[in-house]
Amino acid sequence: MRLSPATFAARSRRRFWLATATLAVMIQAVSLISGGASTARAAFDPAGLDIWVQSSMGAIKSRVFRAADGNTSRVVYALDGMRAREDLSGWEIDTDIAREFTKWNINVVMPVGGQSSFYTDWNAPSTFAGIPPGSGSANGSSSGSASGSGGLQVMSAGPGKSYTYKWETFLARELPAALRDQLGFATQRNGVFGLSMGGSAALTLAAQYPDRFSFAGSYSGYLNISAPGMREAIRVAMIDAGGYNVDSMAAPWDPKWLRIDPFVAAPRLIANNTRLWVSAASGLPTATDGPTVGTVNGMALEALALVNTRAFQVRMATLGAGNVHYDFPGHGIHAWNNWADQALRMLPDLSANIG
Repeated sequence: MRLSPATFAARSRRRFWLATATLAVMIQAVSLISGGASTARAAFDPAGLDIWVQSSMGAIKSRVFRAADGNTSRVVYALDGMRAREDLSGWEIDTDIAREFTKWNINVVMPVGGQSSFYTDWNAPSTFAGIPPGSGSANGSSSGSASGSGGLQVMSAGPGKSYTYKWETFLARELPAALRDQLGFATQRNGVFGLSMGGSAALTLAAQYPDRFSFAGSYSGYLNISAPGMREAIRVAMIDAGGYNVDSMAAPWDPKWLRIDPFVAAPRLIANNTRLWVSAASGLPTATDGPTVGTVNGMALEALALVNTRAFQVRMATLGAGNVHYDFPGHGIHAWNNWADQALRMLPDLSANIG
């Protein structure tokens, strides 16, 4: 029987909602690549300055922590994970690294927001089946997206849904220019580092903008996203972390997918002689990681990051790279205590290679 266009559309919508509901139930049970397994402390640091930048995405906030000696030449950007919130960076919420970095006379910039963005320029606002996002906060939740499943948020409003994410443009052009104009910050020989999604982005940003970034660090990053199965893992992760569609970021055949893969960017990172700090832990819990569901998830996530990071290490070695420091701790899961420790271990190397 031939269906009318209206009947076909109605059945298609029912299939889509059934598939969405089924996936949401699955995601409630398993959380993938979501950047931040530990419970948030919501620790606001009064030493930070709010810097608002009018960007192609609208007004975007960053938190800035000034170097102890007041210099403007030593600057590092700290990128968040896939559950990035709209009020504060996870680096401020869950760590005290800003205090230590500023003691080393480094200005720390923490961009706020970018949930599930991979800090790249998307092709379109995040939608599913071409259906515009429905009711919800236009700016997203400041805390609700930081925990729990986003599987039921696939049709809700939020950052990157009513507009197109343009995070690469923001981080590489708009934010540095604003910091130069407002605070006098240098726009060359900056550093950039991040965890999980942010670690992947740090390396690809450095590859694309060598004059801007002389140093890049990745903790528990997904550095081989074109490997078999990785795109679908990221698909599920984005749905879980706010209800985002990876196809809105880049289609599978889009050259952009390769452009944001650190594994593919390896030759450029070597040619640029960018100093890199790359780490992933074993996935074995430390004494402070209690026996919880979060710990089990964190173990699995870190194991996946370790496989990706080791693949990147082999790739760089085959190309003769001499510009990378690798750190593979014997214990550590996909959680903030691991990343905070890495940031402090990286600090001397960062200090020697920026400004």
